[in-house]
Amino acid sequence: MLVIGLTGGIGSGKSTVASFFEAKGITILDADLVARELTNPNKPALTKIIAHFGNDAANADGSLNRTHLRSIIFSDNKQRVWLEQLLHPLIREQMQAQLKQVTSPYCIAVIPLLLEVEFYSFINRILVIDAPPSEQVKRVMTRDNAAQSDVEAILKSQATREQRRAKAHDVINNDCNIEQLKQQVNRLHQEYLKLAERRVK
Repeated sequence: MLVIGLTGGIGSGKSTVASFFEAKGITILDADLVARELTNPNKPALTKIIAHFGNDAANADGSLNRTHLRSIIFSDNKQRVWLEQLLHPLIREQMQAQLKQVTSPYCIAVIPLLLEVEFYSFINRILVIDAPPSEQVKRVMTRDNAAQSDVEAILKSQATREQRRAKAHDVINNDCNIEQLKQQVNRLHQEYLKLAERRVK
């Protein structure tokens, strides 16, 4: 199975690009969705998070207080690393289990921190979604109703644009309109189908 690791900074357009691949019948595995499942009420990961960060890490209904947790981990690098070391091995394990169910010619694994944590040995090829940082900030501020300083703090905690491009096998430039974005996806889809076919032979 050819596994493409799709990554990029916050607000780069990862979900949009993944949806275009999904529309072509390609299975999408999403690390963020797995993380949400792992931190549902009464799950062991959430219990450990609350024990570490305190009761403020949970909402009144017992769910994870993501806003509170985000404010901590993006202002304290040690706390961010602690959380990554807790969650990413669990995310990797769940995604490896999901891979066994994939029936499409190849699959896309959307992992925002793929290049920051490097726990994902099952990835065969890295696809980076690249966008100008100024656009990333604008998109996240609009999408999440977030303060500019908060978005910029998140960007600083992630790999730089140059670091991502240096490690990428493929790059989609998301500084264009939707049709141009789809054209880039179409081209890579054909390439990935050929690569997947070669792996089978």
